[in-house]
Amino acid sequence: MVIDASRLLIVEDDPNDVELIRLALSSYPFANQMDVAEDGEQALLYLLGQGDIPPGHPLPRMVLLDLKLPRVSGLQVLEVIRRHPRTHNLVVVVMTSSAENRDIEACYNLGANSYIVKPLDFEQFQNVFQQVGVYWMQLNQPPRT
Repeated sequence: MVIDASRLLIVEDDPNDVELIRLALSSYPFANQMDVAEDGEQALLYLLGQGDIPPGHPLPRMVLLDLKLPRVSGLQVLEVIRRHPRTHNLVVVVMTSSAENRDIEACYNLGANSYIVKPLDFEQFQNVFQQVGVYWMQLNQPPRT
């Protein structure tokens, strides 16, 4: 498994949130490549190297995963990521509007690295995603496989 240290996968069906994340991280050199999957099925095809994705393509350093996705839910995506040998060590940060304890518990039980409730205020949203990016993309040391 090859990880591209400057690649980020955003799994989000709301184009406004995708644009806000891009804006929040655009001035940081650690996220040179931001790929987007608009639903859970696209995310799995991308991560597992299936469909139009060439086999053996580099994995992202981090996956920002929304829970409420069309086709395949964020929880199902997380479950597949943790079960599959190619992706089981990926950093997965759940970012969602749900502050429901059952969603938080389910994500951590499935192996999420972090769970963040999306702030509604733009400045807070930007600040949160900059901090997440700095920590998981620059400071955190993933296992070398």
